[in-house]
Amino acid sequence: MPIISQFLGVVITMYWDDHNPGHFHARYGEYEAVVDIKSGAASGKLPARVLGLVQEWRILNEQALMEDWELCRKQELPKQIKPLE
Repeated sequence: MPIISQFLGVVITMYWDDHNPGHFHARYGEYEAVVDIKSGAASGKLPARVLGLVQEWRILNEQALMEDWELCRKQELPKQIKPLE
């Protein structure tokens, strides 16, 4: 499971050849959520403030996330995405 970004204690990953729709996993301590790249729909648990930061990052990087999603679907190494500053 490649790590594609890390910021403010949040680790963003994608799994190789994962199920559709395009999504990523966001971990923060013992919390984890799965976030849809296009809609932002999230399942799982993240503190509200952290989820807000993850959503802000998702919006800023939607195109790069979709490109990484396609790479992972082909079991190719995704590119690192700039962290939220």
